[in-house]
Amino acid sequence: MARLSISRIVTRLAEADPGRVVAVAGRAGELTAAGLETAATRWARVLLGRGVRRDDLVTVALPNGFDMLVACVAVWKAGATPQPVSRGLTEQERAAVVAAARPALAIGFEADGVPSLPVLGGLPDRTGPRDEPDAGPLPDAWARSWRAPTSSGSTGRPKVVLSTAPALLDPERPVAPFLPLRATQLVAGPLTHSATFTYAFRGLLTGHRLVILPRFDERAVLDAVERHGVTWALLVPTMLHRLMRLPASERDPERLRTLRTVLHLGAPCAPALKRAVLDWLGPERVVEVYAGSESNGLTMITGTQWLARPGSVGRPVGGTEVRVLREDGSDAAPGETGQVWLRRGAEPTYRYLGSTGRRRSDGWDTLGDLGHLDADGWLWVTDRADDVIVRGGEKVYPVEVERVLETHPAVRGAVAYGVPDDELGQRVEAVVDVGGATVYGDEVRAFAAARLDPARRPARVRVTDRPVRDDAGKVRRSALRHEAGW
Repeated sequence: MARLSISRIVTRLAEADPGRVVAVAGRAGELTAAGLETAATRWARVLLGRGVRRDDLVTVALPNGFDMLVACVAVWKAGATPQPVSRGLTEQERAAVVAAARPALAIGFEADGVPSLPVLGGLPDRTGPRDEPDAGPLPDAWARSWRAPTSSGSTGRPKVVLSTAPALLDPERPVAPFLPLRATQLVAGPLTHSATFTYAFRGLLTGHRLVILPRFDERAVLDAVERHGVTWALLVPTMLHRLMRLPASERDPERLRTLRTVLHLGAPCAPALKRAVLDWLGPERVVEVYAGSESNGLTMITGTQWLARPGSVGRPVGGTEVRVLREDGSDAAPGETGQVWLRRGAEPTYRYLGSTGRRRSDGWDTLGDLGHLDADGWLWVTDRADDVIVRGGEKVYPVEVERVLETHPAVRGAVAYGVPDDELGQRVEAVVDVGGATVYGDEVRAFAAARLDPARRPARVRVTDRPVRDDAGKVRRSALRHEAGW
């Protein structure tokens, strides 16, 4: 089938089967194809009335739920580009994103100098704004960029990543080769995050039914899979870690009998955690992808392939090429750690707004990660280059420390980072989320010290009851350092 505008695809879904449930969201109930079409069309008229025009950006910061679906579809119907932004950003960070994006409208918050709709409203009856009459179909409009997500900002200020792909899709083409055209998809992460946004909306447009959680909760995930017959889910390592900490009796595989695929991405997955997940679900049901918001390349590995190459994130797919380069720009030898570079086609897949990228004129680009290739072209990712701690001249990768800390039975999540040290240049500190357990930082530090060599032992471990990563598995190390007094 030829590509259609996203607006037209939603309309066709409603015309083909108006009563089909396209989304389920807890107490909000069900959203039908006709309900989505009606609400999004009416809200698109509101956006047009507020001055939104073709190719404008509309910044959207709404919680998971029907309002988020309706708002983004309304933006596409208006011929504009949705620019999702995390609700977890500080006011200063959000202001910086708005300044870079220069949106025509902000939905979900007040923005200085930008027309705003702090609350979408019009739900739960799914009919859109009640004072806006149904004036029939809108013109078939589409933006030259289908999305403009905000990078996680885990290594600095969040960046707006404007896709170069238009808001045109083939609804008969699966979201990914490893996913079916029709599916029941669990949405456990924030829809404002790039990967969740992409897979959820692309799935919606090919006929997926979305089961949307307000936020990640390990027991809610299992309940949703069992109750709604979920067939695939996108999870991040933080979510997997919390799921595996549940008692085995709650993780009865029979509860997950409908689940055919778990896709995980977003951060390196500890080999011990990955092996436990494969034992639980079966390797044939687990797929890992390495990619970024920039869509400048990706690798993929199945669970079965991973068992033969533990720790790998796969080989390049989708026309991607991969190189690992030394600091002098030469190719690293197999097994030698360097910076990972990707190339996917001759034309750029994105451009940053308000920031400059690292894409070279020959098309090679990097997400800033370190890793290595083996002799057969399989990739291993170590950590972010910007996160590396240099202690007394020795490189310490935070992920190595975090994986040990997370083996403590009370620790739900851990983040390690470097802080200044007069003698060593930097030293390692960490913060751990213990979820209300009675455990102290010195106890966790001693636990880690017994399992790490001296260079990697945290000099201090702080304890918190709050998640140290967001629901997309991302972390703001600079914010954690600031909380620790640095």
